[in-house]
Amino acid sequence: MLVKVAVGIVLRNDFVFLALRKAGQHQGGMWEFPGGKCEPSESAEAALVRELEEECGILVKACSFFKVISHDYGDNKVELCFYKVTEFDGEPMGKEGQEVRWVAISDLLKYQFPDANLQIVNELVSSSK
Repeated sequence: MLVKVAVGIVLRNDFVFLALRKAGQHQGGMWEFPGGKCEPSESAEAALVRELEEECGILVKACSFFKVISHDYGDNKVELCFYKVTEFDGEPMGKEGQEVRWVAISDLLKYQFPDANLQIVNELVSSSK
């Protein structure tokens, strides 16, 4: 089964907002860009706005489509729709108890991400140089 996910690359200056996946989750213990599953009739952008408000407490004011990454983990197939979030209201937090932090884009390679995120991490780091 394919899971469609909206993902926010929440940016502030040269920093990006990350969340740590909880141990019991798929790919638990790894860092990720926040977001969540799209509902059956929901656009990826609408899901992004909803999920970032639910998970991080921010209201997206401006975002732009970045890239779609499909990945097969063997036990799970995902289609990740990445958006760069450049304007938002509120201060992002871990509303679901997850650990969160702002990380310098140049430091992203120091963090462990699920395989499906690695291309995005590498592109962000390369573009920040």
